[in-house]
Amino acid sequence: MSDLPTTMKAVVFHGPKQVAVEDRPVPTLQDPKDIIVKVQATALCGSELHVFRGHQPSPTGFIMGHEFVGTVVQAGSDVKSVALGDKVVAPFTVSCMACFYCTHNASARCTHCLLFGSPALDGGQAEYVRIPHADGTAVQAPPEIDDRALILMADIFPTGFYGARTAFELLQPQRQPASEAAVVVIGCGPVGLCAIVSALEYKPRHLFAVDSVPSRLELARQLGAEPLNFLEGKEAMLQRVRDVTEGRGADAVIEVVGLSPALRTAFDLLRPFGVISSIGVHNAEIPWSGSEAYGKNIRVQMGRCPVRSILPEALPVLAKNQDKFSFMFDKIMPLSEAVEGYDLFDQMKVQKVIFKP
Repeated sequence: MSDLPTTMKAVVFHGPKQVAVEDRPVPTLQDPKDIIVKVQATALCGSELHVFRGHQPSPTGFIMGHEFVGTVVQAGSDVKSVALGDKVVAPFTVSCMACFYCTHNASARCTHCLLFGSPALDGGQAEYVRIPHADGTAVQAPPEIDDRALILMADIFPTGFYGARTAFELLQPQRQPASEAAVVVIGCGPVGLCAIVSALEYKPRHLFAVDSVPSRLELARQLGAEPLNFLEGKEAMLQRVRDVTEGRGADAVIEVVGLSPALRTAFDLLRPFGVISSIGVHNAEIPWSGSEAYGKNIRVQMGRCPVRSILPEALPVLAKNQDKFSFMFDKIMPLSEAVEGYDLFDQMKVQKVIFKP
């Protein structure tokens, strides 16, 4: 399986709202810890829209994509955990699983961390992709999870799971059982819907879902959350949450959007001593003052999901609930049509886009 072509098709970023499918060299092993994977499926993630839309300024010329599943076709001499022919999935960041952060369940901040689909490391929206530190990064695909669902494990499902898990863990010091908690998920895109499914595993007393897109809110309702459309007014939304919490506000808010107004909404919905678990990719100021935070005694956890660290916990939850995500697989396109796929996703006309090289 070591004889590979010299060129491949890949989705390349050229600036805001500009991607193109181009011929690129097939990646080669650069280190004995590397593997080369032939991509079987690769997806478009909502966090990539921050770059695509120009909200997150970025250099150009790199291959996009940090969600992919594929087969190992080359392996460096130091690779022990996977072998030629193995089907693997990789988190969206490289993890060595040996440094301080990786050994303390914080793989998102691995000292060797690289983000797939960035100027530092070409991504998986291509026919082939190189995975550095393969023993720490790549994971053999569990046979009980469908390939389409498995691609969710690269980013969006563990991120949603992490947001939910963090919220309930932050409530534990207050000795509030999950079954008594009123929880709000802000943002019902793919990650938000994964957070809803994960939050329901804790069986909260009430779960709300906030968005403005009717189709997304309907999906949230079908999954088991009460939908709240913020276009109907913030006060109405706040009042509904107060109605089910004896006027206090939400015990926990899981913020998935990554925009300051959404984070402010999370703050406003929260009761005193409530918790915010923010997994959105933020690039602006925190939208509350120190005095406001002091006056509410809030606790906030923000940042990137340590996917590799939580995979052992998240995989069984996905396996149990994978049939609930069939709606995410309604748009499967050839990689050659990636430009159209980006436009559809950018316009929120589809829940998820999966490319087949």
